[in-house]
Amino acid sequence: MEARISQRELRNESGAIMRRVEQGECFTVTRNGVPVADLVPHDRAGSDRRRRFVPVTEIAAGVGRLTNWDVEHFGAEQRELDAAVDDGDAERWGSARDRSA
Repeated sequence: MEARISQRELRNESGAIMRRVEQGECFTVTRNGVPVADLVPHDRAGSDRRRRFVPVTEIAAGVGRLTNWDVEHFGAEQRELDAAVDDGDAERWGSARDRSA
């Protein structure tokens, strides 16, 4: 469980708190009782921590797995969607109220 510390406590006891972080402890820093930051060890690994950077090789691999649609495939997909959606009650360029405003 993460300890909650105030911004003032972090300022006044930063040395002791940083030593505890080096030992693996985590803190939630608050300002006026509202959480504003998490103080965690630098090398902390885990699924609950978001990565700041994604390697280019990982992005390239993901892009390589995307479906490659040519123009004909894309057009067929659009026609299929148009056929599935009933927009017969919608005016082509909006309602008369929209044009008078």
